[in-house]
Amino acid sequence: MMGGHHAATGAAAWIAVTASTPIAFGWYPVTDTGVIAGALVCAGAALLPDADHHSGTIANSLSPVSDVVVKGIETVSGGHRKGTHSILGVAVFTAIAWALSLLSIDTGDERFGSILIGPGIMCVLLVAFALKALKITRDTKILPWTTSIVLAVLIAVFAPEEWYWMPFSVALGCVVHILGDMITTAGVPLLWPLKFKSPFWMRNGRGVELDRVWKSGGNLALPILGDAGSVREWIFLIPVSLYAIIGIVWALLNEMGYDTMSVWNQIVAFFPG
Repeated sequence: MMGGHHAATGAAAWIAVTASTPIAFGWYPVTDTGVIAGALVCAGAALLPDADHHSGTIANSLSPVSDVVVKGIETVSGGHRKGTHSILGVAVFTAIAWALSLLSIDTGDERFGSILIGPGIMCVLLVAFALKALKITRDTKILPWTTSIVLAVLIAVFAPEEWYWMPFSVALGCVVHILGDMITTAGVPLLWPLKFKSPFWMRNGRGVELDRVWKSGGNLALPILGDAGSVREWIFLIPVSLYAIIGIVWALLNEMGYDTMSVWNQIVAFFPG
């Protein structure tokens, strides 16, 4: 799946799971501020598994910091689409997010108290990843830093209670990424570092359909979208992207004091039955 599409699915998944709207499940409810900020963070987290590729979107999103991060992850994970695209990879990313979420400094000021700088650092990186993948910041070097730092500082100072969802957003984003790659032809090494190759009879042409699901190299796939970047993938991402945008706008209107439920009720009443 393409980088921008990973980001869009991450944002959409966050909306579906956290937003308190009629179009969301609300399994992990957060405030409207959390919905908006979390959508960007989860969009960035949905790119984390691709931090194993030095030429990918992430490597060029927040230079020079992102270059160093990506090279380190690429080395540890064994290369592109290996360790980071596994259950173990999700667990490691989530554990790192949890550990960083505890990192704070005491300002000595009663108004601000302790500021959680760990989540702020993660926010800077993940939002920059998302903005780059969604082509909002393009190839500029200053804008990604400025935008992501401003958002992180605003939340850290004025809404520090929002950071409790950071580890969950990272886990959700990583899971969504892996699922996105899993429904393309390449598949993912879900059980890495364990590698279970498909049986010989599959690789010998007598199990064509199953061979598309269980690859000769051990990757698992349900290739309903075909190759990455296919027409099917683009068609699939149109409603997904619209859903994410609607969810963010809904939360933003709520934050601004608009009675969104009244509007929703009017829309529902317009359609009989």
